[in-house]
Amino acid sequence: MSFDRRTRMEQMRGADRARDRRNRVVAIGLSAVVVAGLLGFGSYVLLERSEAGEQNGKSQAQDTGRSEQERKKLAAEPIADEKTWDAKTLTRDHVTTDVTYPMRPPVGGNHAPAWLNCDGVVYEKTVPDVNAVHALEHGAVWVTYDGKASGADVDALASRVRSTPYSLMSPYEGQPGAIMLSAWGKQVTVDGADDPRVARFFAKYVQGAQTPEPGAPCTGGVDG
Repeated sequence: MSFDRRTRMEQMRGADRARDRRNRVVAIGLSAVVVAGLLGFGSYVLLERSEAGEQNGKSQAQDTGRSEQERKKLAAEPIADEKTWDAKTLTRDHVTTDVTYPMRPPVGGNHAPAWLNCDGVVYEKTVPDVNAVHALEHGAVWVTYDGKASGADVDALASRVRSTPYSLMSPYEGQPGAIMLSAWGKQVTVDGADDPRVARFFAKYVQGAQTPEPGAPCTGGVDG
């Protein structure tokens, strides 16, 4: 009888040890799954952040078809017949009334509290000056044209704007040239969409050094 009791006790201890081993194996397996999941999630987050940073870099550089080196080279080239106003003397108060600007289209001055959405937006109708000027304050380039501009030029410029964050385009009757480009304190009249000054102006002034509020958003504003 004593032998039988010892045998049963040894069997029970053996069963306990086997159960402990199974529990440890299961625990280790679950831990491995959790760690793998955390590693996978961390990699996903890092990838998302990397892609977001890359996209933001493209927005800052604006010309997604050009390298940063090419953009800097273009930005360093002179822009013939460009007009310049001292950016520091252009007033920047938020007002709720109409503003009479000394230049058309305006390149700075008091403006509406809400900016015009300028994340590569092409407007089919005239937009309010006071909202567009606020977009320029955020570092946008504003392309305007009147009825003398050719349809081909308008289409080509619209394509450029749609692919360039921090830019916008709209018709503007009464301006002195058929096609004009404006940034805060900067403006030039160009001969057409293929005028080399277009690429230079975009490279230099989209979120350029003239921007009073660099990094301010071009979304979340108003649509004309």
